[in-house]
Amino acid sequence: MLKLTDDGAKITLQGQSQATDNGMFWFGSALLVGAVAVALAMSLLSERLAIGALALLIVGSFIFNRQRQQRKKAMAGVIANGVLWVRAGELVHDNQGKREHIQLTDGDKIMLIGEQLQIVDDEDKQKYHISGFESLQEATATKAILQGQALTKRHVNIKMNSDSDDTE
Repeated sequence: MLKLTDDGAKITLQGQSQATDNGMFWFGSALLVGAVAVALAMSLLSERLAIGALALLIVGSFIFNRQRQQRKKAMAGVIANGVLWVRAGELVHDNQGKREHIQLTDGDKIMLIGEQLQIVDDEDKQKYHISGFESLQEATATKAILQGQALTKRHVNIKMNSDSDDTE
């Protein structure tokens, strides 16, 4: 939903939330299973094999955590839900209380791909991918605001509401 403000717009994105981070759950579960396996190995096997099982548990948890961090880095720059506060040359992404201030540089390019926006730097490397707009008009209006253009009828349909709260 798009609401115009004095210096830009407030846009509520309706996209699917990013894959929730179930990594800690799975890490904890794997660690618990591994700890039980190591405890069994310590009681049933020789000392060398028990130490080997413990080493496998440590290496496995390191690899699991490393992959989780890499997945998290790959999702950086993807905006699909939350609220965007858009002004000329900058936007603020508010997602469940976490705010990220994004300043565009002179070399950044904003491309409209269907109902999604992609912001790339001067080397055509993707910085941000924004999806979750309700319509193509919202995405077009967001692009226009970020580029500092004035909104016209082709960007967005503006409906004026008359709230008369002054009558007592």
